[in-house]
Amino acid sequence: MSSRELVVLGTASQVPTRHRNHNGYLLRWDGEGLLFDPGEGTQRQMLRAGVAAHDLNRLCVTHFHGDHSLGLAGVIQRINLDRVPHAITAHYPRSGKRFFDRLRYATAYRETVPIAEVPVDGDGGVLATTSAYTLDARKLSHPVESYGYRLVEPDGRRMLPERLAEHGIKGPDIGRIQREGTLGGVSLDDVSELRRGQRFAFIMDTRLCDGVYALADRVDMLVIESTFLNEDIELAVEHGHLTAGQAASVARDCGVRHLVLTHFSQRYTEPDEFERQARAAGFEGELSVAHDLMRVALPKRR
Repeated sequence: MSSRELVVLGTASQVPTRHRNHNGYLLRWDGEGLLFDPGEGTQRQMLRAGVAAHDLNRLCVTHFHGDHSLGLAGVIQRINLDRVPHAITAHYPRSGKRFFDRLRYATAYRETVPIAEVPVDGDGGVLATTSAYTLDARKLSHPVESYGYRLVEPDGRRMLPERLAEHGIKGPDIGRIQREGTLGGVSLDDVSELRRGQRFAFIMDTRLCDGVYALADRVDMLVIESTFLNEDIELAVEHGHLTAGQAASVARDCGVRHLVLTHFSQRYTEPDEFERQARAAGFEGELSVAHDLMRVALPKRR
């Protein structure tokens, strides 16, 4: 069975705490790994979580504040030190290329692994299309240019055994009707149903904006910042962040199945209040208040 899970490496905003490392999130998607926002200390958190440099295929940076990007230097050097046998692709805001270059070449090391750079600009758009997913980005609202990411698996078909039996289709003929679409006057629609592809969204530092809703629309898992509690909404707006209630309202309105709240201000030490405020906002799906080294499986397909 394919393995799809989120590995949370860090959950702090701005500064780490005794219990929260800077940001870092690995999405395992079958045989690939997408590392989002590697903040300072990510390389050590990878070690603690059992994540190797060989597990990485893409580096996705939302913006160039330090808590979301200072770990790039160490991660990139580790990729080269371990001689990862496949190419790596890096996505980041094009306006921050000077920061990416500084982090990529922060110190001397031997480059052994090609890293392709596919930056995002404008309002965002499709960054990569593979047989397993499409990765795109949308612009967010933050004091520095910031983008969120969305990964969508292509829709497929689910074969229905009882329908196949009704039409006497079995053995190699099942594969044939899947490939050709019809068999002896029986169409693929007669013996199968649509299997909706899984969807994942990653949203960090932002105020509420159109990009937030576009990214979160009907995803199976939404990883989203909730830097502040509701009583500090003025601070959230001023600094370009979301509250727990706002993040949960987005998940509620967009039909999210599993909501993962993260990126918590150091002013808060009690995580239960984030869950309480998210539930008070009316979100009724699966809910995780992230903590470092947590693993969260994507919901099973409907």
